[in-house]
Amino acid sequence: MIMKRHGSELAFRLAHEAEAVCRHYLSNGRRIGNYWQVGDARNTTGRSMFVRLIDDASGKRVAGKWTDAATGEHGDLLDVIRESCGLVDFHDVTKEARRFLKLPRPKADPARRLSPSFVSSGSPESARRLFAMSQPIAGTIVESYLRMRGITALHDVGSLRFHPRCYYRPDPQMSTETWPAMIAAVTNLDGEITGAHRTYLDPSRLDLCSGGKAPIETPRRAMGHLLGNAVRFGFADDVIAAGEGIETMLSIRSVLPDMPMVAALSAAHLTAILFAATLRRIYIVRDNDPAGDGAAESLSARARMSGIETIPLSPRSGDFNEDISNLGIDAVRAALRVRLVPEDVARFMSAGV
Repeated sequence: MIMKRHGSELAFRLAHEAEAVCRHYLSNGRRIGNYWQVGDARNTTGRSMFVRLIDDASGKRVAGKWTDAATGEHGDLLDVIRESCGLVDFHDVTKEARRFLKLPRPKADPARRLSPSFVSSGSPESARRLFAMSQPIAGTIVESYLRMRGITALHDVGSLRFHPRCYYRPDPQMSTETWPAMIAAVTNLDGEITGAHRTYLDPSRLDLCSGGKAPIETPRRAMGHLLGNAVRFGFADDVIAAGEGIETMLSIRSVLPDMPMVAALSAAHLTAILFAATLRRIYIVRDNDPAGDGAAESLSARARMSGIETIPLSPRSGDFNEDISNLGIDAVRAALRVRLVPEDVARFMSAGV
């Protein structure tokens, strides 16, 4: 009850600053008369969502209330903050609202500390919500980041999305920051989202020297259930390539654009990826370090026990993204051609120039 009253008070205060709230959190929209018009509460470009900016004389139309004509959804400005910032926990929503309103921090509520959030911030459900709140990567900093890394094959990358203001908390006791982020869906063999991976980016660092990632301690973070699952590119059938990093697998995909790929996100998770019943050959894309060696050996042993042929693909540098950047795509294509089964060369490899 205390939480509900606290939320109502914040929603009331936000409504008095409705246009300022919209300009900040729904920056892709614009004012049309007494309304702010935008695509949706996640700040997508468009015209289907309307936020009332001013109370009318009858009292029937209240400032801060919004309706999405495309979906029938409606809510208040706390919902806008939640959706546009990719938040799940009510505490984080109210914290962000208080920050925007420049209100002092509330006194600690012992009952609040004892009651868990409805959706855990690290759960598969929170991962699904974060992915749903994000947008396609075309024309965003995510596309610029990947192209800066020499990645050219950006077809069928529905497992990747962009969030303009993804929350990052260095430590539970520290204040929350926001950074643009590449959001990757982690899925199981049935395509169900079980987790999400975030790569925090900095628009001012899109060069090879800076690497494009945000200048924070852990620019890569994962949430949800990862073990056995992966970020997937293409539909896996009888042949796949599997490795650790998203950028590594997309680099390989620039040479093998039609081969299904999975990125397990770490060496430990690579050893545990689940095999589709139809899989008969797996190309193991190893990173050139001790952890990569161990992961390749463990995965290879598991696959052979399941009757699956394994073929290692090893980079000259630390990983294949470094090879693409340092040696060029033609050199990587030539190196991979001699490692592939001949039928897979014809089936999956791009012709090049």
